[in-house]
Amino acid sequence: MDNRNLYITILVAFMWIPSRREGLNRLNDFIESNAKYYAAQRNFDYGRNGHDYVSRLSPWIRHRIISEEEVVGAVLGRYSLDRVEKFVQEIFWRTYWKGWLEIHTKIWKEYTANVWDLSKKLGDNRSLEKQFSKATTGKTGIDCFDDWTKELIQTGYLHNHARMWFASIWIFTLNLPWELGADFFYRHLLDGDPASNTLSWRWVAGLQTKGKTYLARPDNITKFTKGRYINITNLSQTAAPVGYECTPSPNPLPEFLPIKKGVPTGLLLTDEDLTFMDLFENHEPILSVGYFNDIEKCSPFPTASNVSDFLRGARQDALSRLKSIKKFEKIKITDCPSIATIKDWALRNNLRQIIMSYAPVGPINDALQSLPNLLHLNGINFCQRARKWDQISWPHASRGFFKLRKKIPAILSDLNLI
Repeated sequence: MDNRNLYITILVAFMWIPSRREGLNRLNDFIESNAKYYAAQRNFDYGRNGHDYVSRLSPWIRHRIISEEEVVGAVLGRYSLDRVEKFVQEIFWRTYWKGWLEIHTKIWKEYTANVWDLSKKLGDNRSLEKQFSKATTGKTGIDCFDDWTKELIQTGYLHNHARMWFASIWIFTLNLPWELGADFFYRHLLDGDPASNTLSWRWVAGLQTKGKTYLARPDNITKFTKGRYINITNLSQTAAPVGYECTPSPNPLPEFLPIKKGVPTGLLLTDEDLTFMDLFENHEPILSVGYFNDIEKCSPFPTASNVSDFLRGARQDALSRLKSIKKFEKIKITDCPSIATIKDWALRNNLRQIIMSYAPVGPINDALQSLPNLLHLNGINFCQRARKWDQISWPHASRGFFKLRKKIPAILSDLNLI
């Protein structure tokens, strides 16, 4: 069995099937079986075959194969907000992280620059390179950490509590740069998200909330793994912040140009939003479809094969769903691996406008930075559209989560979910 078939087998075995149907089925199963236990059981990591008490919807939500609004709407269709408040808050945590990073874009730029700089230093620092190699292959001698490393590599997933313990051990026990750990997660997690992943690692390191770090304690690991790991004696007993960093001045949230009607238009798709038609179904005429993907350029290190395979499958599923819509069934879909090919695709098809679901701060956003100007020089209008979920939530993400949490009922009401 070649490596690609092996990873696909693993994806299927662990039910990471990258389709909208599978995401909706998993959502329904969670609502019927375990949503009511979520608040009480969500912090327990029962091992790679025991994650039933968390939804495991994150890979589908990450790429909006199913949307946050759909998930919360379905849960609230069965339970009252009081009954599932903790689960709803966790969905909003992901939204909060994304909004916070939209308001503080400098953090993402500094993080990515540091990852590239550190990747070059590995070759010059044998001690750092050796420690990094042990950590990323599960050979540190810390049983729980090594098991989590192997689970992450093999399945593309870790329980959220295990992610916190892992990050703390990486930073404070193994003394490795947090940026390399965040990058390791991002490249291996099926739900790897530029905002929630980067900012969660910063929080553990004591950079996100001034002076506040997260220390992985042996008793806490033993308790919340139900005794799978005991007598853990080789962890750091202190967790001093890795440095002091002032939060950068906030930048305005992005503004979006109106979509022109009656203009020959192309629809550009990305991995950031694979439930896209509800944003654009009323806009005519859409004459052509392009697909932009830049996942392989997100890091100086290779993206895990199971992540690439999941995304490849998700794209195929999205395009199949698009083709099932009558007005798109005969439209050719063009692969656009660079902004130059996006421009060429638009000109070949005589497009005067390209519309796209907004790509939040992250690698795809980075790669498309010069696209609006390039298209404008060729007489082509470029319009991105953010979902209402984001538009009404992100303005409340400028400070701590509590500011957004207070607004959750009003946001849900505005979205007609309660």
